[in-house]
Amino acid sequence: MICAAGCDSTKGNVGQMQTYSFSNLEPAWIRNGEPIKFEGAQWYPTDGVENLLDSEVYSVGEYRGVPFFVEKIDIRPYNRLYTKFDKNKFRYFKKREEKKND
Repeated sequence: MICAAGCDSTKGNVGQMQTYSFSNLEPAWIRNGEPIKFEGAQWYPTDGVENLLDSEVYSVGEYRGVPFFVEKIDIRPYNRLYTKFDKNKFRYFKKREEKKND
């Protein structure tokens, strides 16, 4: 009896973790390499994918109907933005260096 009660108490916060919905089909604008416009910059999709838990990211906005995220450990200025396209799969977006005309 005691073991069953002890085992029951190890569930932690199962079922209480933050989750974000996603579509298995990424929008054409992402697949075509179009940027997210956020905080006065353009963030371009990469071929890079990160395996992150929903609890490791924070939603910072929505662009063209797609929510985007930053890692909870990241601070401004952000290094990457992410969109979710599968369970624990996030495509990352990076700012491109702007060319300055001298």
